[in-house]
Amino acid sequence: MFLGEYAHTIDEKGRLTLPARYRVALSGGVVVTRGIDKCLLVFPMAEWEKLAQQISALPITDLPAREFRRLMFSGASDALPDKQGRVLLPLYLREYAGLNGDAIVAGLNTHMEIWSPDAWNTARATFESGTLGAEYWARLGI
Repeated sequence: MFLGEYAHTIDEKGRLTLPARYRVALSGGVVVTRGIDKCLLVFPMAEWEKLAQQISALPITDLPAREFRRLMFSGASDALPDKQGRVLLPLYLREYAGLNGDAIVAGLNTHMEIWSPDAWNTARATFESGTLGAEYWARLGI
């Protein structure tokens, strides 16, 4: 389970040290890909495989489904964390998420997101305002 918010640094080689409390769960490898909100998504391999099956089941005749496939698969990069818990974030992914030095790692139960601090602060202000959460919870009946 991935919970919490952590400030980390991306080194000059493009490596991000994952939070220590996550490392055992990620020792089998991770997949990092583009997120919908201009952040990066990090999945343990088992969670990625489940998601990949769901995405692959979407109809190729549906344009939004094809675009979602492209977003998720064409930008995906698999990695095995090194002994210090670092994973390489390829340049194209760092550029996509606007990452240059500092990063916020946010745990979202089954996966993580990696944000630039500025983008995270903007997103956090939105969800902390309560308007999006209340709307969504009402739709779900929560």
